[in-house]
Amino acid sequence: QVQLVESGGGLVQAGGSLRLSCAASGRTFSTYAMGWFRQAPGQEREFVAAISWSGGSTYYADSVKGRFTISRDNAKNTVYLQMNSLKPEDTAVYYCAADPTGRVGVSAYEYDYWGQGTQVTVSS
Repeated sequence: QVQLVESGGGLVQAGGSLRLSCAASGRTFSTYAMGWFRQAPGQEREFVAAISWSGGSTYYADSVKGRFTISRDNAKNTVYLQMNSLKPEDTAVYYCAADPTGRVGVSAYEYDYWGQGTQVTVSS
């Protein structure tokens, strides 16, 4: 069983930055692929970014490419999402997710473990 705890959300003005963190329990974190997803009110959960177990491969949604950066520190069992040039349309609850198979995916169905989410609100 893996437990994920997100932090770092908050209220920021458009153009600002935030860094989300996701701390994971368990000794096998370094073998998991990790992803970030978000869900705005009334909308489906959508893929934001993903990273392979080694950090050597990263994937981004087109809507965040060039503005967001996903990274991980396996020694700290933590994955990060650096969000720059934030826009009001980035407002959502952000979730981190873990895939124990290590396969990097863009679909929520590919991830077995989820955090509770952290709210990001971008004001215009």
